[in-house]
Amino acid sequence: MPVTAKICGLSTPDTLDAALAGGASHVGFVFFPRSPRHLAFDQAAALAARTGERARRVGVFVDPADSLVVEAVVAARLDAIQLHKVTPARAAALRRTAGVESWVALAVKTAADLAAAPAYAGAADRLLYDAKTPDDAALPGGMGVRFDWRLLEGARHPLPWALSGGLDAGNVAEAAMRTGARLVDVSSGVERAPGVKDVDKIAAFLQRVAQL
Repeated sequence: MPVTAKICGLSTPDTLDAALAGGASHVGFVFFPRSPRHLAFDQAAALAARTGERARRVGVFVDPADSLVVEAVVAARLDAIQLHKVTPARAAALRRTAGVESWVALAVKTAADLAAAPAYAGAADRLLYDAKTPDDAALPGGMGVRFDWRLLEGARHPLPWALSGGLDAGNVAEAAMRTGARLVDVSSGVERAPGVKDVDKIAAFLQRVAQL
């Protein structure tokens, strides 16, 4: 199976176009005011219209209210929601509310963190293994932090899954090889500053993924 990629935290037409031109399978729109990648609904709607059917649109949320998810799904015509910092029960409830595919981010630092994965079977459609950020971090992801990919070697996964956390054009091949990931997710690894995507870095990342 080929490896595909999600470019997350897109906020401008030129960077969205770079993701689409490079063959990204998914594009991510962040709905979290504390993030430098946060989008207002009108911004998200414009980017969604520009995306068309060329990639699947994923909305990223951190322990969100039902109303935020519902409004974002409509405004950005989301194909999936990506949830951070939610319990299995909350994930299942938001999945029902949203009425679209649901991903749950699982923060990983040690092997013990992977033990939480089976609890999300039936509550989500996909897991996103992401690096655990420090407890005092302002954001749950998008900070360029990576975890030890060896933790996923030989792991049994209760759901389809994707890999995130500290990926860039220089290490994505090794990450995919070590973990067996067939969907990779990048945000800060294709930026020149927090929240500022770089079209050349997006192109380089997607070109590397296409070679896998």
